[in-house]
Amino acid sequence: MLITPRSDKLNRIVILNPKGGCGKSTLATNIAAHYAQRGPTPAIMDYDPQGSTTAWLDRRSAAYPEIHGIAAFKKTMQATRSWQLRVPTETKNLIVDSPASLNHDNLRELTRDATSILVPVLPSSMDIHAASRCIADLLLVAKIDRNDRKLAVVANRTRKRTRSFSKLMRFLDSLGIPIIAVLRDSQNFVHAAEQGVGLCEMQPSRVRQDVEQLDRIIDWLDAWESRRRLGGIAKDRREQAKVDVAAANDDNRGFVRRFDFAR
Repeated sequence: MLITPRSDKLNRIVILNPKGGCGKSTLATNIAAHYAQRGPTPAIMDYDPQGSTTAWLDRRSAAYPEIHGIAAFKKTMQATRSWQLRVPTETKNLIVDSPASLNHDNLRELTRDATSILVPVLPSSMDIHAASRCIADLLLVAKIDRNDRKLAVVANRTRKRTRSFSKLMRFLDSLGIPIIAVLRDSQNFVHAAEQGVGLCEMQPSRVRQDVEQLDRIIDWLDAWESRRRLGGIAKDRREQAKVDVAAANDDNRGFVRRFDFAR
């Protein structure tokens, strides 16, 4: 069973897709680098057995802002699981890099207290199929409510004006889930991964186009509290509407009974 820390003040960002190689770790590291640059120190929780995010942190120079790393894929008998997965008290943003495959119990546990869930999708038939199953599991198994506004999609490694890109965008439009960014197929992400940095820490003139899309992701993530409030308001309205419908039905049944008695 997976364990994730819980706090009302923590933006718990889960990056999820059952298919490997879709860019989960690339997305996680770039989000973490942005929050590290802004402060306070963010944390990355790496559940992927390949340890790509942890390896990226190992390559990261001490000259760059600190990112707290948690190798959640490693298990030790020398400490409790909750102690191993502890998050620094000053951390406001926790980025969870999920493994390539999750059973239903772990999916529910990993997403239960998530404030933001990102699903990166690549423009290929196999990736689109995997993403559709992933989103179906999030909605039906993990019981993520679209109205809670915590779920979003990122189109990754795209090349505009190609058939695969057009097919991907048609698929994403059909989901009814916000597409918050379209990341291009750029060597900038490869170079950043090799150096243990985020694009926001590279030469601005070189990465401006890519950083603009990453900034859109950060803007959406930063709005997690307002999204949660709006989701709560929408939920209250739906519950009130159910009560109103039930009351109206009771009134109608009472009228029919009185009408039958009068006859």
